[in-house]
Amino acid sequence: MAMILAGGKGERLYPLTKDRAKSAVPYGGRYRIIDFVLSNFVNSGLFKVKILTQFKSESLNQHLNRVWRLAAIVDQYVESVPAQMRTGTDWFKGSADAVYQNINLILDENPDYTCVFGGDHIYKMEISQMLAFHIQKKADVTIAVRPVPCEEAQSFGIIEVDGDMRVRGFREKPSDPKPMPGEPNKFLASMGNYIFTTPILMEAVTADALIASSGHDFGKNIIPSIVTKARVFAYDFLSNKVPGEPEVSQGYWRDVGSIDSYFKSSMDLVAVTPVFNLYNEEWPIRTVSSHLPPAKFVFADEKPRRMGMALDSLVAEGCILSGGGINRCILFPRVRINSYAFVQDSILMHGVNVGRHCRIQRAIIDKSVNIPAKTEIGYDMDNDRKRGFTVTESGIVVIPKGTEITS
Repeated sequence: MAMILAGGKGERLYPLTKDRAKSAVPYGGRYRIIDFVLSNFVNSGLFKVKILTQFKSESLNQHLNRVWRLAAIVDQYVESVPAQMRTGTDWFKGSADAVYQNINLILDENPDYTCVFGGDHIYKMEISQMLAFHIQKKADVTIAVRPVPCEEAQSFGIIEVDGDMRVRGFREKPSDPKPMPGEPNKFLASMGNYIFTTPILMEAVTADALIASSGHDFGKNIIPSIVTKARVFAYDFLSNKVPGEPEVSQGYWRDVGSIDSYFKSSMDLVAVTPVFNLYNEEWPIRTVSSHLPPAKFVFADEKPRRMGMALDSLVAEGCILSGGGINRCILFPRVRINSYAFVQDSILMHGVNVGRHCRIQRAIIDKSVNIPAKTEIGYDMDNDRKRGFTVTESGIVVIPKGTEITS
């Protein structure tokens, strides 16, 4: 079975997480972040999934209940499990504690292997290949890893392995990381995805729960504590082959935990040859199906530049480009771009309306925001801040859901 950790606050993604959990943040024009890990499990033929939720989970629970309904008659499920304080009066104190507080779910299912995966990353993975590696190695724990260059190594938990990929050490964000065997300039970073032989998982989280000084975290506490006592192996994510995936997309993985990383990953999607491919029919990313009409582009008045036009962009169903243009943008359903408006390098979520003659660049506009005519966003950072918008260090402007803009 799988346990997906989806209870994080997503503080670095604020204000996109003002009213929703990190895993529920919209992504890619029609998806939620949680859809990617769930699609990986379902596409891999693994159909027993529990999702552990906590903070601001209503939007996430609603999405899961409406979209992720598997065939219960053949014992398939994707089920949301809210924090229940089953072991005391505390909320989840860390990722390991989240599993410990729901250990009854493992006892009820009694699986041979339990996958513990994060619910907030963008990637594709044929998980049954990692499971086959785990079984072949007779492993107690298998950790998904990916090689990273030296300049990134200090931002991750770094795995130290021998020539057989057996884990010999684990260090969280080390200042002097050890390279992978035979690759002096590459380091194995943990992806935070684990497969446990079930009794080992139960023993580890139960023992950790008794340690008052523990952070109750898989990366910081559980894995370092069992490396010397158990058979722990590293699975190289780059060896994973997703059916139908082009070579340029193999090994793509992004932590979209900050506004800047979320924006950068989103812009990956609009490239002519994207490094992350949404169009692989052999590995569909599954999400809600709408009953909206097709996107519509109207007016072709070239001289006054009243043209409904989209270049290098993703445009979802129900959108209307009514004499306005976009370049390198992602439009979620029911966005309207009115005449003479121009939007570039931006993400507009469900129901955003852009008034006439607006100019917008490098912005993320959350759901149901109405942009009045002649408004400029992203051209004057000081003015954007005065209007109460969030502006990142790199200059990305974020407008929260439902914001009323008066000028």
